Amino acid sequence: MLDASSPQDSSRTDSAPAPVVCGRPELRRHPVRHPDEYNILLPEWLRQCILNVPPGLGQSCPTDPEALLVAAFDFGFQLHEGQFRASGDPCIVHPVAVADLLRDIGASASVIAAGFLHDVVEDTDVTPDQIELHFGSEVRELVEGVTKLGGIHFNNRTEAQAENLRRMFLAMASDIRVVLVKLADRLHNMRTLGALKEEKRQRIARETKEIYAPLANRLGIGRFKWELEDLAFKLLEPEAFREIQQEVASKRSEREERLGVTVALLNDRLAQAGLEGCEVSGRPKHLFGIWSKMQRQQKAFHEIYDVAALRIITPSVEACYRALAVVHDTFRPIPGRFKDYIGLPKPNGYQSLHTAVIGRHRPIEVQIRTIEMHRVAEFGIAAHWKYKEGGSPASSSSEAERFNWLRQLVDWQQEGGNDDHNDYLSSIKEDLFDEEVFVFTPKGDVVGLRKGATPVDFAYRIHSEVGNHCHGARINDRLCPLTTALHNGDFVQILTSNTAHPSLDWLNFVATPTARNRIRQWYKRSHRDETIERGKDLLERELGRDGFEALLKGEAMTRVAQRCNVGSTDDLLASLGFGAVTLQQVLNRFREEIRLIAEQDSAPPSNEEVARALVPSKEPGSDQRHSEDAILGLEGLDYRLGGCCSPLPGEAIVGTVALGNHGITIHRQECANVESIPKDRRLPVRWNVHGAQPLQRFPVQLRIEVIDRVGILKDILMRLSDGAINVSDAQVKTAVGRPARIDLRVELRGSDQLNRTMDQIRSMADVIGIARTGVS
Repeated sequence: MLDASSPQDSSRTDSAPAPVVCGRPELRRHPVRHPDEYNILLPEWLRQCILNVPPGLGQSCPTDPEALLVAAFDFGFQLHEGQFRASGDPCIVHPVAVADLLRDIGASASVIAAGFLHDVVEDTDVTPDQIELHFGSEVRELVEGVTKLGGIHFNNRTEAQAENLRRMFLAMASDIRVVLVKLADRLHNMRTLGALKEEKRQRIARETKEIYAPLANRLGIGRFKWELEDLAFKLLEPEAFREIQQEVASKRSEREERLGVTVALLNDRLAQAGLEGCEVSGRPKHLFGIWSKMQRQQKAFHEIYDVAALRIITPSVEACYRALAVVHDTFRPIPGRFKDYIGLPKPNGYQSLHTAVIGRHRPIEVQIRTIEMHRVAEFGIAAHWKYKEGGSPASSSSEAERFNWLRQLVDWQQEGGNDDHNDYLSSIKEDLFDEEVFVFTPKGDVVGLRKGATPVDFAYRIHSEVGNHCHGARINDRLCPLTTALHNGDFVQILTSNTAHPSLDWLNFVATPTARNRIRQWYKRSHRDETIERGKDLLERELGRDGFEALLKGEAMTRVAQRCNVGSTDDLLASLGFGAVTLQQVLNRFREEIRLIAEQDSAPPSNEEVARALVPSKEPGSDQRHSEDAILGLEGLDYRLGGCCSPLPGEAIVGTVALGNHGITIHRQECANVESIPKDRRLPVRWNVHGAQPLQRFPVQLRIEVIDRVGILKDILMRLSDGAINVSDAQVKTAVGRPARIDLRVELRGSDQLNRTMDQIRSMADVIGIARTGVS
């Protein structure tokens, strides 16, 4: 399993067909063969398991941990035999590596067995029922949780990625250990991406950086997080990676000498203080962490002092604080750099004392923690004692707050928060980042929130009904506006009323995706009738009133609703009225369905519904004629707007016929790509000035070069918001000593609006330049 973003992704070569498994696959009886006869390199622990397990492995559901692991490995080996990865290695190498990673972090036998089997349902003919037959329901659920959705058609990669992540998070809510298998799977695939195409490597690396590394961090699995970040960093920013790698390597001997002297000094001082059993060591920081700090603080490498740090492992919590006193007595502490994550742990369970001191002529970071705290920092949820009993921490009431973010994410998607795949993916990415503000409930319970969170965010974190009925807040016993930003240590009390309800104005200041999604959901539910009527008006204005009610009740419109991922025609109209789907999307899919119906009929269609759907009639009493498309001159042919030049109404355009079955592409006449296309493949086309273009928006990519300062992106977005311009994507790239580059994808009505927008942005003080680029 290479990737959750596309069900067709596979890392093995197409020339190696999967073995056909008919009926119930039979396990060979042990000993199958000597470990050396498997013809692949096995981890030593697996070799020993194979040698230790006695003959008679043919029974189903082995209860002995070693027998379970050997059975799972041999089962996977047989099924993957004859399959190869793109690198040329046998496919079984990947499940073995995944199982090895899971064993390294202390996962249970069931989880490691799932690591051996996580690809068999997706890549062979084995069914989940057969997995359960041989290995029990626990292993089956783990394998199903990480198996991508197969046999389902997705309209695009974003939709596939969203649906597969939805499935994974639902499985995590039932058993959080599912994510251990998925993270190990992703880590080994990141280590072995070399045989894939560059475009695919970039996509997988970006998804790893945005979703899987933050997910490992949220669950406290530091060992996975650091390597995932570095591997993604190496692919996405190769030049920066090499530069930092060389800088770290060039100063290595000097740094090790300095750390060695400091470690020896601290060991002596701890011994003098009577702190026995403490272990002091130096540790290098991972390259992505160094680069991130350079970007965040706008500093060069030589200005970052904590490239390496000290770690003190103590036998007890009391010893941690005593060791802190020794460190501060030996070196001068830097004010404002002490953090007590023991008394106030991070939401992912991380505990440690952090301080920074002036060491040998330069600052140095020090972390102090117990052995158990260190295990949790390295292995996260895998270090939880529940795993030793085969349970899942997510189901423990004592862990409820720790996994509250996961519960709310799953609740949201189950309550209809899956209308927009881009919105869902954005929410996941936002919700996986570290929480930075810790506030208290009136009872003294700690709640972690995103930096910049407000009382409304706090209310929705407590419960959706608390947020929906919030009408005020007390912060530290003082009445404060709901827009007030919360700070560490604040005591927050939410005032509620049965008559209070959310306001759309809250969307302007809430900081958490949970709050934003809940507010939108409430608005959609409470204004459902209104949004249905608005959607119906939009559709009726385009299709005409004659026979409109019959169209809404027809089979074609029901199928359009299903294709738009909503349950019914009313849901479709509500989504249209609320703006979750566009009028153009509905019309295009409706016409496609009508064409399919026409093709399936044996007789030529004479139904008025079909004729009117393909050529919309004008409204009674209206002098404005509506055409089927925004482009005239194509006579109903399929076309797409060229992403290289993103043409807009008001600009001179030309159609080009692509080779193969790629349809017609609309370019601006001055587009550079048009010059290379023969004239016999060009079509004269023009914008339909009498169509329903005011209802349409067209994507345009803008590249803005700005002076890098805090808040510049926010200022630009506010300027666009004032002009009622939707921004569908924003990316910022910065470099030390250089102007920042902002890439925005905006949706505009025409060339006039584009010119006005560019002039408005160009007039801003910190904007150096703005240009129009292609839409990728």
